[in-house]
Amino acid sequence: MIRNPIPWPNGARCACAITFDMDADSLIHVARPEDSSDRLYPISMGRYGPEVAIPRILATYRRLGIKQSFFIPGWCMQTYPRAVEMMLEDGHEIGHHGWIHEDPIVTRGAAQEEAFEKALEVHKRMTGKTPRGYRAPVYNITLQVVDLLVKHDFRYDSSMMGDDVPYRLQTAQGSLYEMPVHWGTDDWPPFAHYDEIGYMMPVRGPSAGLGAFWEEFEAQYEAGGFFMLIVHPFLTGRLARWRLVEQWLELTLAERDVWFAPLEAIADHLDTVADLRTDHLPYYDGPQS
Repeated sequence: MIRNPIPWPNGARCACAITFDMDADSLIHVARPEDSSDRLYPISMGRYGPEVAIPRILATYRRLGIKQSFFIPGWCMQTYPRAVEMMLEDGHEIGHHGWIHEDPIVTRGAAQEEAFEKALEVHKRMTGKTPRGYRAPVYNITLQVVDLLVKHDFRYDSSMMGDDVPYRLQTAQGSLYEMPVHWGTDDWPPFAHYDEIGYMMPVRGPSAGLGAFWEEFEAQYEAGGFFMLIVHPFLTGRLARWRLVEQWLELTLAERDVWFAPLEAIADHLDTVADLRTDHLPYYDGPQS
């Protein structure tokens, strides 16, 4: 049961989004800056995302008539401009995801503001507009970042985990919508095998790793909620995994009453919802003991 269900357009039972974080090889450069350029295997693994997986993913979305949201660090946008161009040509949303996947907790202060603004300029130059949405690297959004989002008129964040459905974040400076994430619908736990950045998950088979996601969908669909995957091209864009996602998309579109939309369109719809739940920030004035 969801206590605060949202009425979706055209009476759809569930809003759905399969969102991608196209981190490419930024992760190794952040984790091992002293010699990342000589670590060819993790670079190649990251490059698989924009070079191989993104064209595959976009072809599926094009065939099925789906528009979705991609979150890309500014450094990755500059490094892989063709992937960005392909997304824009197909009408997908590109959201802010930091400069080079720096952790906002680690870079709090001047360094974080500089990284945020640097990435923002890349977005404006390459897409012709300010992004409407943001997802924090490692989900580590801070009050400083929320203030930057409000300052630059962002519509939503997608980094927090405070509800099953979208809700509002209210600060003294303004408000945003929150498109909540959750580790249960993120492909990092089942598929990330990446010792160089401190993750050695036991890699699961495609059906086992993705099966947990479909269980999450069934619960959201039953409750009339919001189902969002948070996945990475170099992980879930692999051939066998994406084949299963593609099959799920085909079946869901044919048999279920769902609304697939980019997060910016969902944010626009929330403008029509009168009784959206609100979280007031900051949660606390300082450290608690």
